[in-house]
Amino acid sequence: MRILIVEDEKPLSNVLCELLKKSGYAVDAVYDGVEGLEYALSDVFDVILLDIMLPKMNGLDMLNELRKQGISTPVLLLTAKSEIEDKVEGLDCGADDYITKPFSTEELLARIRSVSRRKDVFVSDDQKFGDIMINKNTLKISTERDEIKVSLKEYHILEMLVEHPKQIISKEQFVDRIWGYEFEGEYNSVEVYISFVRKKLSALGSKVKIKAHRGVGYSLEVVDD
Repeated sequence: MRILIVEDEKPLSNVLCELLKKSGYAVDAVYDGVEGLEYALSDVFDVILLDIMLPKMNGLDMLNELRKQGISTPVLLLTAKSEIEDKVEGLDCGADDYITKPFSTEELLARIRSVSRRKDVFVSDDQKFGDIMINKNTLKISTERDEIKVSLKEYHILEMLVEHPKQIISKEQFVDRIWGYEFEGEYNSVEVYISFVRKKLSALGSKVKIKAHRGVGYSLEVVDD
């Protein structure tokens, strides 16, 4: 597996390179957002480790451009910022996960394994439910009038609900399928992504709604006006 590191702190970048190489990964490292974008657009990487605070082009701008160009490579944000607003902004830009500095070696490797499992998901066609269509290849939710891009985890949340429209999906089921058994976070991460998806369905004016079943999970339904 090949990993791109976009990190302007060269001592940290060097440490990450050595760590990942010892773990069996092929690694390329660059130190600013412009060069990072150039490398990432080659679409030869399996995972991108991306710092937010970068010279020439910040990490979020680079990520936005990457997704606009149709590159779906999983992105793990590296950030010294712990505020929830920064994490939400990164996820909304199309990041698949984030890790806050300082982080442990074990956590970093676990998160890389987790996001790398997502890359091979882009293989099938549209799925329809109610007035929406979801597409794995484009990571878009569309209606007859509009469409909107979603992050990979947002897509998987909605995909699970679309695939089981009459079933209640528990938080544990979402975590097992989307985050994997190495997940060490809090289950409210599911609530955060559910909130993201709800906002995007609302922005589209869709009649499809995610219904919460208190203490049980979530299901998908069509609500007529």
